[in-house]
Amino acid sequence: MMKMILEDMYYGNWRPSEQIKSTDPESQKVNQKISEYMEMLKNKLPAVDFEHIEAMFDLLSESTSLHSAAAFIHGYRTGAMTMIEVFSGEKEFVAGNEL
Repeated sequence: MMKMILEDMYYGNWRPSEQIKSTDPESQKVNQKISEYMEMLKNKLPAVDFEHIEAMFDLLSESTSLHSAAAFIHGYRTGAMTMIEVFSGEKEFVAGNEL
């Protein structure tokens, strides 16, 4: 049986960002380059300096996550407001014909 989104939301199990799996080859290339740079820096820098870079990446990831959540909320609200506008407006046309 398929779970309902509202039930998942209620129980705190609905995490849209975790459901996104990019299949974009460009995204995969970028992630590969990041991994390569991180490995290079890990090998070249003293451990303490590399730990600072990892901490910065963690903060950047948190910032990106917060921004993504805000963008999701904004998009959801915009969609909901659009639906309210559509359904609360006068029905002027049905199947291309004026009422």
